[in-house]
Amino acid sequence: MIKPDKLFYTPAYLGKELNYTLPEEESQHAVKVLRMQVGETIHLINGKGGLFEAEIINPHPKRCELNILSSVFEFGKRDFYLHIAIAPTKMNERLEWFLEKATEIGIDEITPVICRYSERKEVKLPRMEKIVVAAMKQSVKAYLPIINEACSFEQFIKKFPASQKYIAHCYQEEKALLQHVYKKGLDVLLLIGPEGDFSTDEVKLAVEYGYTPVSLGMSRLRTETAGVVACHTVNLLNE
Repeated sequence: MIKPDKLFYTPAYLGKELNYTLPEEESQHAVKVLRMQVGETIHLINGKGGLFEAEIINPHPKRCELNILSSVFEFGKRDFYLHIAIAPTKMNERLEWFLEKATEIGIDEITPVICRYSERKEVKLPRMEKIVVAAMKQSVKAYLPIINEACSFEQFIKKFPASQKYIAHCYQEEKALLQHVYKKGLDVLLLIGPEGDFSTDEVKLAVEYGYTPVSLGMSRLRTETAGVVACHTVNLLNE
């Protein structure tokens, strides 16, 4: 059984070496916090699909040495790719909540998109990356979602391709529910707007670039809630 508190993130380890030394921060956590000793087993993930079981052979607090016991590659790999572009929320905690929950549910790529009505224009990428690493470990996943630099709506629309592209907005027009139009097993890109929604010009531009307007249900959702609903819907449809 893999325990989240004994799961360590080791992005530099690709699984080829039989022995590995934990980075200093992870070594301190294993030895000083968890007080692990020689012979105890832990698990490693590298964020690239690798899951490894290892035995502690030298519990040094700065360079804990391990013997790799077993390796699994492409652990939890899915047959679809989910990319959500989401406008940063006014309260940063709400965006962080989305990052955590989307990672737990399952997501491959996240891009903060600055829209016309966005109340927050900047995001702290290192903080976002720290949150998704923690959520990856907590939910025992081996793939770390890609977090892109924030960009403008227009830049994003012109840059990122996908097999299926959807924009979720709240304007009163005929829109299909996401679960009725998404095709299982295909890569998908979803646009989630700010608290004030996308502008009409942004919706028009997205449609011109091949995005299909969709609804996430009858309720009017907060930005971060809409992101989680979209993430869960795609994952549920692929089960």
